[in-house]
Amino acid sequence: MKGHHHISMLTKNGKQNNHFYQNILGLKRVKKSVNQDDPSMYHLFYGDEVGSPGLDLTFFEIPIAGRTKRGTNAITQIGLLVRDYDSLLYWQKRFENLNVKHSEITNYMGQHALFFEDHEGLRMVLLNSEVAEVPAWQPVSTSEVPKEHQIFAMGTVEITVRYLNHTVNLLKDLFGFAVVEQGSDFVRLQHMEGLRTGEIVVKELEAPKEKPGRGSIHHLALRVNDQDELMVWNEKLINYGLTTSGIVDRFYFQSIYVRDKNGILFELATDGPGFTVDSTVEELGQKLDLPPFLEGQRETIEANLEPLD
Repeated sequence: MKGHHHISMLTKNGKQNNHFYQNILGLKRVKKSVNQDDPSMYHLFYGDEVGSPGLDLTFFEIPIAGRTKRGTNAITQIGLLVRDYDSLLYWQKRFENLNVKHSEITNYMGQHALFFEDHEGLRMVLLNSEVAEVPAWQPVSTSEVPKEHQIFAMGTVEITVRYLNHTVNLLKDLFGFAVVEQGSDFVRLQHMEGLRTGEIVVKELEAPKEKPGRGSIHHLALRVNDQDELMVWNEKLINYGLTTSGIVDRFYFQSIYVRDKNGILFELATDGPGFTVDSTVEELGQKLDLPPFLEGQRETIEANLEPLD
């Protein structure tokens, strides 16, 4: 395991989503595509300049999506890393100026933190990473956000479940995460000790199951190197007693999907070939990109999608 790969959510309106994540959060739209299982809806990806694994926030546009009814057995919060405390001050002021719902700067799991929500109620938190350099990340050249304050990676992802050990044991015993902190109703785990780029907090909550809608989180994807490793993981998951999707070719990466015993959907995804397999860096996210098996349906697909820009 190499930490977080991407995380996928639901949005009701692609235009509003596009505005928030590009113009407010300062990320780059690195792929404008469709849900490969239902090409009637957009699948939008936001990240750094080249769409590096470890930051991508992705959204399925579902125009009929209702309001999320929060509850348990769901991924409930996304952590995003910035360089330092000064960056949190920058974002606090930016959120005030742009009328983004946010908290004061506080603490979360041992880090200075700024909680906020997007326009659809998706819960996120900016975290002070206290790092000087981020070698794998490439700043967004067109962003309004100064390079030194840009979001550079996913951090702590929070999962809320009815039965704590069901999810914790999968992460710990199979995926190799280490427990770094434990409380009466939560466990904090890291894929590599000291690295927040693969940190997960599992919280226990006895409540009705969350009803997903706009602003809810669909699944969390974790990084593996390549398809050979993915095949090994598929066998491990089956031997653990779980049912997997088998290897699914997403063109930009290969994937396996699996639900734990709380119903949390995890994806294991390869680093490559990446989003530049069918685009230059300059073209990323500008046109509608389709995997080869959908190219024959391009005319119909484009006719059913509302323009974003």
